[in-house]
Amino acid sequence: MMKPGVLVISHGSREPSWVALVEEAVTAMAERCHLPVSASYLELVDGKLIQDGIDLLEGQGVTDMLVIPLFISSGSTHVDEIAYAIGAKPEPDMETDLDPFRVQARVHFGDPFDDGADTAAMVWDKVRSLSVNPAEEVILMVGHGSPHELFWRRWEKIAASLAKRVTEVSGLETDWALLNPGDVREKAEAWQKRGYEVIVSPLFLSKGYFTDHVIPQRLEGLPCRYSGEPLLPHPRLAEWMLKQVERLLKSLKL
Repeated sequence: MMKPGVLVISHGSREPSWVALVEEAVTAMAERCHLPVSASYLELVDGKLIQDGIDLLEGQGVTDMLVIPLFISSGSTHVDEIAYAIGAKPEPDMETDLDPFRVQARVHFGDPFDDGADTAAMVWDKVRSLSVNPAEEVILMVGHGSPHELFWRRWEKIAASLAKRVTEVSGLETDWALLNPGDVREKAEAWQKRGYEVIVSPLFLSKGYFTDHVIPQRLEGLPCRYSGEPLLPHPRLAEWMLKQVERLLKSLKL
C-alpha cells in the first residue's frame, strides 16, 4: 500500500531564529496537508539533518517521499547536489562531496521558489511599505548567485523572469542583482543615475549573515531603501508548500 510523506529540506543555520521561522512555516503547512511531514536541513542543525528526516518518515511507513527543496533558486548548487544524493537524478551537474542518502522510499522531487507567482507576491509584500512614489522607484532584488557559470546562468534566467512577475504584481520597475558575481552596487548606482529611488529586496529565505551584513556592506554609502526582509515569515509560504504537495500527489495518481 502506498503511503506518501513530505520531506521539506532547507539549508540550515546556527541561528535559532532562522531555524524557528522555517519550522513555523513547515508546521503551518503540516497542519493542513494531513500527511507525515518532516523539516530537515542540509547542515548546521544537529538531529534534524536530511538523513534524520528520511529515517523519521520511513519509520512511519512512508513509501513515497514528496521532497520540497526550500531554496530560492534552481541555480543553487545545493538543490542540484541534494537531488542527486537523495536519488532524484542519476548524476549531479557539478562535483559534490555530499554522499548519497540511505533511502528506501520512492522519491518525488519538487521545485525551489524560482519565478512563481507566489514568490513574486511575497517579494512585493516585503517591500510594499517602502514604496512612496512608484513612478520614480525600482525594486532591486538581490540574490545569492553562484561563482559557477552553469549555476549562475540558471540564477540569471530565473531572476530575470521573477523580476517581470514582480513588476506585474507591483507596478514598479524591477531588476535583479547577485552577490556572486558581485554586481549589486553597480546595478543600484545605474538605476540611481537614471533618476530612480532604489528599493532593495533580499532574495533570501530567512534573515541571516547575508541579509544583515553582506548586502548592507555592498550598498554602503548609497541612498537605497533596504527592507532587510527575506521571504520568511510569510503566510503564503505555507500555501506554496501545500501547492507543491498537491502537485506531487497528483503525479502519484492517488
